[in-house]
Amino acid sequence: TGFMVANLWATSRLLVNYPEPYRSQILDYLFKPNFGASLHILKVEIGGDGQTTDGTEPSHMHYALDENYFRGYEWWLMKEAKKRNPNITLIGLPWSFPGWLGKGFDWPYVNLQLTAYYVVTWIVGAKRYHDLDIDYIGIWNERSYNANYIKILRKMLNSQGLQRVKIIASDNLWESISAAMLLDAELFKVVDVIGAHYPGTHSVKDARLTGKKLWSSEDFSTLNSDTGAGCWGRILNQNYVNGYMTSTIAWNLVASYYEQLPYGRCGLMTAQEPWSGHYVVESPVWVSAHTTQFTQPGWYYLKTVGHLEKGGSYVALTDGLGNLTIIIETMSHKHSKCIRPFLPYFNVSQQFATFVLKGSFSEIPELQVWYTKLGKTSERFLFKQLDSLWLLDSNGSFTLKLQEDELFTLTTLTTGRKGSYLPPPKSQRFPSTYKDDFNVDYPFFSEAPNFADQTGVFEYFTNMEDPGEHHFTLRQVLNQRPITWAADASNTISIIGDYNWTNLTIKCDVYIETPDTGGVFIAGRVNKGGILIRSARGIFFWIFANGSYRVTGDLAGWIIYALGHVEVTAKTWYTLTLTIKVAGRRKKT
Repeated sequence: TGFMVANLWATSRLLVNYPEPYRSQILDYLFKPNFGASLHILKVEIGGDGQTTDGTEPSHMHYALDENYFRGYEWWLMKEAKKRNPNITLIGLPWSFPGWLGKGFDWPYVNLQLTAYYVVTWIVGAKRYHDLDIDYIGIWNERSYNANYIKILRKMLNSQGLQRVKIIASDNLWESISAAMLLDAELFKVVDVIGAHYPGTHSVKDARLTGKKLWSSEDFSTLNSDTGAGCWGRILNQNYVNGYMTSTIAWNLVASYYEQLPYGRCGLMTAQEPWSGHYVVESPVWVSAHTTQFTQPGWYYLKTVGHLEKGGSYVALTDGLGNLTIIIETMSHKHSKCIRPFLPYFNVSQQFATFVLKGSFSEIPELQVWYTKLGKTSERFLFKQLDSLWLLDSNGSFTLKLQEDELFTLTTLTTGRKGSYLPPPKSQRFPSTYKDDFNVDYPFFSEAPNFADQTGVFEYFTNMEDPGEHHFTLRQVLNQRPITWAADASNTISIIGDYNWTNLTIKCDVYIETPDTGGVFIAGRVNKGGILIRSARGIFFWIFANGSYRVTGDLAGWIIYALGHVEVTAKTWYTLTLTIKVAGRRKKT
């Protein structure tokens, strides 16, 4: 069966506070059938409170007795996707896990029952609170799997009446999980799909021997320029042609995170300016449409797929009811390199390709033609409908002239459409004056707009004990380090604003909750985030509940510019102000 797709982790942070109508337009370009990318799959992170590439996403269970199914933005995103395409497939996968599951260890498999319980509650909560049916569940992104855990997870799903939820493993390499399944009959039975990451269009023999569905369950991850679109067009075809993968999932759905974070603009489209409403429908959206608008999950690949003589590839799919879709790509090596893995050189040159429709397909009178040409602006076309091909006089045979960096879709379906809206507002920098008093009675999202948590989780908190100006606050809620996926920092941090600001004043009311050992900082010129957050530099102004203050040049607190004593205790509000200026040049003396 053929499908394809998209997903995210901490990458849709800035999408939620886009103003309407732009937010709905972006969602239409991604999810609305026969409009834009028309995605078949949405894969989401099961927030685990830890850093997962471009930020942290909150868990539904920060602590052992805590359950809340209204944190973060994934619930909202899944509902918006379902609104537009009720048939979209939903997948959940954990990256990090809340610390309490590890009982003191940085490991999710200390208590298999407990971790399975935690994951199953997320699936049950999705249904109970949001009426969302999760279709597939993963194990632990790009980390170890535990065969006994997978078996326990299957039993627990079944005990909750969730037989329909399928298991995908192991969201890492092909090798280990495939070999293990061939040697372990029970494991073989409980894994429904083998998912590998960045497979470079190839699978391995053991994986094919299982006879299970093979998916590229994370791929792409490339700057969404025309080269990124070329990468996406090539792997959408060749993941099946070379590796028999029937699904390819792009990381990430939409670049809605600050561009200077790791893998900036590696989404199918770009929407990183909620303050202006500006967004860009990038070429990978239209490359997706060549496959997604003319196939559906449940369609079948035909045996006649392959490489073209002078470079490129073609696939053909049918719904088994007489419809036929052929997708041809001729992406050149230079214009289709993905971020990983290494791509061995190949040559693509102009060629004529002849296709002959036989059997029941020989009676097809007409094929619609959709065309994309990537590259030079003068010759560039994105998802353009050409004149249809009439086949009755030619015995089902037709010839196409193919040049490099092109995509053709030939199909019996007449529902294809290149959706469009009026252009969004012009791009603008983050506002140069910005303030937030967090004064929201019933926030729609648990996180304040534009704050991007990089270690720890910051949530709106209504402080009932303070009827005054600190009734509405933003509070860091974690009390222990999560089971990490990346190198989270030792200090919690959320970033906001413009990366290029150098002269600035930051002013913030702060409150330390932990006596003696607690502390808090504000900072400017922070130079990195995401998986690199531990080594972030900048200007950091700290106060501590033990009555001291510091100014440091880094988040870790190793580079000390100033320190001293100050009248500070926990459980009191203070106002911190940090002004950073470029110093004038000193005269030599």
